Amino acid sequence: MTFQQLIGKAAPPITLPNYDGETYAWKAGVSGLPTALFFYPQSGSYGCTREACQFRDAIAEKDIFGTDKVQIIGISIDAVEKQKVFVERQKLTYPVLSDVHKETVTAYGVGSGMMGLVGVARVTFIVDKKGIVRDAIEATMNYGAHSKFVEKWLEKFAEEDKEAAAAQPPTATTTAAEPQPAAATDTYEVERCKGG
Repeated sequence: MTFQQLIGKAAPPITLPNYDGETYAWKAGVSGLPTALFFYPQSGSYGCTREACQFRDAIAEKDIFGTDKVQIIGISIDAVEKQKVFVERQKLTYPVLSDVHKETVTAYGVGSGMMGLVGVARVTFIVDKKGIVRDAIEATMNYGAHSKFVEKWLEKFAEEDKEAAAAQPPTATTTAAEPQPAAATDTYEVERCKGG
């Protein structure tokens, strides 16, 4: 299976050790937020550091990357100890998972990169809030493309949410108009009102 075959399908669940050694379990669609899963070759290498820091900076600087709008999860085949050093040195603010046995790498169809020169390609998946993989990008050499790819999808999701909200009928939050008394058309009522 290749990573492209996941597009349009439910994202496989993930259970891996986080950089702090604690088990991190993620299941698509549970949080109600879109998720960006980025697989990268090696913690601490130049390109991977730049990519990870671009996500860190986007979370800090761009509202669309807010923790109430998207989950960011990094994954490599590095050991927990290496992930911990990487996260602490770069002050990363999101989960960085260790997949030393390549279980998740395999489940997501991420192969080796640069014609086999690196153990894992640089691939980013965007999963919508319902848990469906909407798209993926493989750009092992172009680490800068990944956060831009995610940002474009987050903008698209925001637009989809606006369109869905506009298409829904208004809710019953407005109060109905006060009923008005009917006009006195009955002869008896008219007479009685005249004092008769």
